[in-house]
Amino acid sequence: MTDSDVPVRCPACRREHAYAPPSYPCACGAPVVPPVARGATVTPVTDRTWADEWVIVRCRMCGRRDQWPQPELECDCGAVLRIPVRAVQAPSPAPSNPATPTTPAPPTPAAPPTAPAHTSPPLTTPTPRPAFQPVPVRTAQDAVTVAALYLRWLGYADIRGAVKRAPSGVRVAARGVIALIEPSVKPTSLRDVECVWLSAMAESVSCVCFSLAGYEEAARTRADALSVPLFVIDLTGTPQPVNSAADDLMSPG
Repeated sequence: MTDSDVPVRCPACRREHAYAPPSYPCACGAPVVPPVARGATVTPVTDRTWADEWVIVRCRMCGRRDQWPQPELECDCGAVLRIPVRAVQAPSPAPSNPATPTTPAPPTPAAPPTAPAHTSPPLTTPTPRPAFQPVPVRTAQDAVTVAALYLRWLGYADIRGAVKRAPSGVRVAARGVIALIEPSVKPTSLRDVECVWLSAMAESVSCVCFSLAGYEEAARTRADALSVPLFVIDLTGTPQPVNSAADDLMSPG
């Protein structure tokens, strides 16, 4: 056991584990590690809700507070254990000094009108994204985590809402998008693509699909017609684009 490992005892079989918290990349580029609460009681996962799947962690480098996957450990007995994380304290408001009088600035005389300059606007280029940091896929939950992290990498903020079972797979909601993740060995079907597209249309948002086993040919054809981005998640935890809509979604800017 290293200094960063946390001792965890499974409440089901009483096995002892040395748990190393995962590291995720902050937007500033620094690694973010959920602050595991040493000595706290772990609980088996019996039912999954969105509130239990994510925790708020503050980056030590830039102070950014963001949502990251709730640390979990799979015991040899088959139990999945939820590892408690220390709560993040809200930042204190800046003190105010109402007793200090303020003097209004003297009015500035208006400048005489000038003719507009006929110059060309400066050329700008989209800011490139940092490289996506994959998370190895060992379980179905890992695939859902990768898809959520990838959505954030694409620029979809405020990933929240219920993780709920679709006709097949798992749906994750973010601001402006609904994502369907199929974490099984079954290819995503035509019905799956059409259902998530219809749901997105009803909520006036975009949609995107992630799959571990790929897509049926009819599903790919329909996704191309509806401009639904399709991605395949490999076992390294890196989503790969399958169609042109996915390529366009990955394009910076």
